[in-house]
Parts: sequence; structure tokens; C-alpha cells
Amino acid sequence: MRNGCARVTQPQTRAPRRGKASDGGKLKIGDDWNAIRIIALSQSNPLKAIAEFVENSIDAHAKTVTITRGREHSAHYLSIKDDGDGVPRDGDGLPNFKYVATHICDSIKRRLKTEGLGNGLQGEFGIGLLSFWTVGDTLTMVSAGADHRAYQMTMSKGDSRYAVTQRRTLFAEGGTELKISPLLEGMRSLSGEKIQWFLASELRDRLRTARVRVTVIDKLARKQYEVEPRAYEGRLLHQLPSVPTRFGDAYAELYLAQPADTCRVALTRAGTRVIEDLATLPGLEGEPWSSRHLQGLVDAPFLNLTPGTRSGVIHDERYAALLEALKPLEVTVNGLIEAQRRAEEEQASQQSLRAIQRAFREALLALPPEEYDWFDIQARAHGDGSARPPADEGASQNELRDLGVAEPPGRLEDAQRQFFDYAGPLFSVVLSPAASTVPVGERRRFRALPRDRSRRRVVDDLVFAWEIVDGDGSIDAAADQEVEFAATATPGLVRLRVTVTQREIVCSAEALLTVTDSLDASLNPAVVNARGLPGYTFERAAGALWRSRFDAERNLIVVNNGHRDFVFATKNRALQLRYLVRLYVKELVLKNFRGVPADQLLERMVELSLYAEEKLKAG
Repeated sequence: MRNGCARVTQPQTRAPRRGKASDGGKLKIGDDWNAIRIIALSQSNPLKAIAEFVENSIDAHAKTVTITRGREHSAHYLSIKDDGDGVPRDGDGLPNFKYVATHICDSIKRRLKTEGLGNGLQGEFGIGLLSFWTVGDTLTMVSAGADHRAYQMTMSKGDSRYAVTQRRTLFAEGGTELKISPLLEGMRSLSGEKIQWFLASELRDRLRTARVRVTVIDKLARKQYEVEPRAYEGRLLHQLPSVPTRFGDAYAELYLAQPADTCRVALTRAGTRVIEDLATLPGLEGEPWSSRHLQGLVDAPFLNLTPGTRSGVIHDERYAALLEALKPLEVTVNGLIEAQRRAEEEQASQQSLRAIQRAFREALLALPPEEYDWFDIQARAHGDGSARPPADEGASQNELRDLGVAEPPGRLEDAQRQFFDYAGPLFSVVLSPAASTVPVGERRRFRALPRDRSRRRVVDDLVFAWEIVDGDGSIDAAADQEVEFAATATPGLVRLRVTVTQREIVCSAEALLTVTDSLDASLNPAVVNARGLPGYTFERAAGALWRSRFDAERNLIVVNNGHRDFVFATKNRALQLRYLVRLYVKELVLKNFRGVPADQLLERMVELSLYAEEKLKAG
């Protein structure tokens, strides 16, 4: 002790003992039965389990596989029976069930593949038989021995024991039979049709390559199904780039089809489907796999699969090599899809143009000619360019086909008529004009246009009957195809009806007339446009506010397909057609009613839109 202070000695701590560099060992299963339970329950899809049983039959060189769904002693069962090689036999010539039950995860097929003798075999994990746990409670496997007697092995879900016994049968059949009974509660609703559809897609190429016949017998539904390999829709794409990798070549079978949610490209391995939709895999989420224009498959036999479910791919160097090898194929297929899209858009545009022009021709035919006959529709419908032609003269066949008023040309008896030039029975009648305004005390002519289902003009065995249903006025020649209405001196609304009869067929149409004592003097007579109804084209101007404009030199309506309204209208074809019709209405009214006050211009737009959209819907 110094200066009254005591020296405290710190306790010494021992340095931790370092392990030897040679410490280590091998992994091993601590609880074998728990590992077996985990493996057995790793298959979440019972249909995958059934497909695996069928694949075992194909690997055993079976040519016929019969799947039976039924009920026995109040218990539902499922059996898979084949005519293959059966269970391999032991040294005594008996089915070696002991090896099957005690060598889980030790696959004979994997060893055969390693030795180069397992070409065409699919299994490699030695755990497929355990997937019966996701189907039912008890598995019974039956196979014949060299003594021509049948032996069976029984395994139960949740039980680590198995039993092998001789089965009492009169004759032992070749091949193997699996029977699972009773089925799990959720499996009882699984129909034979669902099994058939799943196997047709899941084992498509395996069934085609092995030429095995798979039959599903549903005794509960009393139906039988043949499993036919799924046939893809669309156009098969030829001369696609190859998909080589350092682990082997992949094979692509692709079909270009109409876009639909059901269009998917599957990933398969050696003919068995692994992934239903290739676009769900990392690195393949984009086009062309997500475009929904493709059906088919990409088969990569070198991929490593996740054991148990066999519905997943290990993302190792083999998977990375596949992604890299698919890039040239993706470029080529994207080009083909883009060409298909352009062709579809062009075809849809042509169909839309025909529908719009037909609707406008029908609408202009129904409206007063002195106000709306901008394209000489009425004169063409009569045939000779005059306002009141003889009843037996008509327009040229090409013009009237566009009009939908297939009036036979004059003196057809002198020309050779084609079969489709003959009109069918009466189907409808159009009254022209269907809406008009008549000054008091004036006259207006009306004409009935009878048509068949294809809108050809009907001319034979017709009887016309005209009547004024509501309002005041008079008509002459009430039994002719064309009549003249005489308005009274009192303004009002008149409803005129024509009834056309062809033998037992009766059709009718009505026209609404507004009899008025004052007409708008600012309205000019319709100007005939010899160039016909305009077409339309697209111009993308996303930053501009204009929706459309009329190009008089080219007789085209230019539509801004970058406008937000057009983008909104492309949700469906019907909405897009209505939008284009309204743009047509806007441009045609602006062009043909120049100098008209704004309020009357809007009135004309409403009127023309009403009749054009009604004819568009009817067409």
C-alpha cells in the first residue's frame, strides 16, 4: 500500500479457443421422416401429381394409359393404369417395391441419364410417387412378377410404413396400376374433363413424341375423354432464329394469333410444361412474351427445375444462358408482331371507313336532299342524276353497292347476270327522305326503297301502301313506290308510313315531316360534291389541341390520333367509330353550311349526328 491507496489487480481473461481449420463435416438429415413429409407435401398442384404419374408410365414405355375416376364402397378413387414395363424386378423376379419405398431421392432414372442411357426419361428426383399425398389418403401400386402373379404395395398418407402383399387375381396383367383412395375432400370435384384439358397442355409434346394414347374415364359423370395434344391457334412462324447455348439448344414453336388474354407462350423441358406463361419469369416480362399475340412454347431441356413442384426454374447459369440466347429470337418475333399490328390497324381502318361512309350515305339518304345531298346521294339512288327518274332505272352496280341500295341497272335482261346479283326476299324498307321540312301549301316527294338482308334492292312481287298516320295533308298514288305529299296551310308535324308486302312478308317504314310557315333563308341549296364522301387519315400531333381538319385538295379528313380524346376513344372499336363519325359530322357541316349562324350550325350537327350514329349502329 502506497499513499493510502491499495493496488487492485484485474482478473485475467482467457482468450477464446479458436477452432481448428479442419473442423467441418457433411450435411445430413436429422429427422428422416420429417424430411419425407416436407417432400411429400411440396407438390401443391394435384393435377401436376397426376401428370407425373402419367409421365412415369411414359418412361416405362407404355403405349396406353387409362385414368379412371370413380367411386367404390362410398369412397372416391383415382386410378392410373398402363401397359408399360412395370416395376423393375429384384433377383427373385418379384417387383422390387422395397427399393421404390426405401430409396426416396435416389432416382434410377437420374443414374441412367448420367450413364447416357436415359434419353427420353423425365424423372430425376425419385420423389414423384410421394405426391399422392396431395391427391388422396392411400396409394396402392400393383405390378406383376416373373411368376405371372400380381403383387401390390400399399402406402398411406402420414404413415412411414409400407406393406407388400400378393394380390389375388385370376390373371396378372402387364404394366403398372396406381390407385389412390379415398380422394381428398377438395379433389372430389375434379372432373375427368379438367384432367383431360390439363394433360393435353401439360404433356403436349411428350404425348406426341411417345405416341401414347391416354384415356380419361369419368365413371361419375359417365363420360370418356381422349387426351389429344393441344393444338395452337394462329399462324405458325417459320424460319425463326435458333436458340443455341453452351448447355444445349432450345426449341421454339410459336404461333402468331389474334391478341387475347389466353395467348401465352409456355416454357417446357423435354416436352413437359414447366411454366404456363413465359412472361412471368424474371428477364422475360417484356415483349414479345407479354404481347398476348403469341401462342406456343419454348422448350429448354437443359434447365434445372425445382424438385417437388417441378413448376419452377432454378435461376443458375443455365437459365442465364437461355435468357441471352433468346434475344435474337425476341427481336425477330417483335418485328413480326409489329407488322401484324400494322396490318390489323390498316384493316380496321378500312373497315371503319366503310362503316362510316355507309352510315353517312344512309343518313344523307334519309335527310332532305335540298339541305343534305352534298354528294349527289339522292340522284345516285335514283340512277340517272335527275331528281325524278323513271322507276325502272337505277344506278350503276358499283355505286349502289356502296350505297347499300343495290338497284338493278336498266335492261338487265339483256346482260348476263351473276348469281349474287339476284336479290333475296324482302327484309326491310327505307323511306327517303325519312326527315324533312316542308313549307305550308308545298309538296314533297317520297320514295320507298325495299331491300333484302344484304341491302340489295328488291323489285319483284311488291305491293306498296302509303298512309298518313298523324297530322294533316294528302298523298297521291298511294299504291306506288314513289308518292307526292301535299302539305296543308296549317303548320304541324306529320307522320307518313309506307307498308311493303312481298307475298307473306310485310315491312314498313315511317317519315317525319315538319310543316312550317317559315324557312331559314340563310340555308343554301346543297352543293353536289362529285368527289364523293371523304376518307380519313391519321396525323399524330400530341401537343396540339385540334381534333380534326378537312383537307379539301385530297378530299380527306385528317384526324389527330395524338389528341387525348382519340386516345380515350380507342378503348373499344364502337367508341372509336362514334368518335370518328362525330369528327366527320363536324367537318362536313362546317364545309357545307358556310356562313350559317353558330346556333343553326350546332342544330345541323345534332341532326346529322343523330341519323349517322343511328345508321352506324344499325349497320
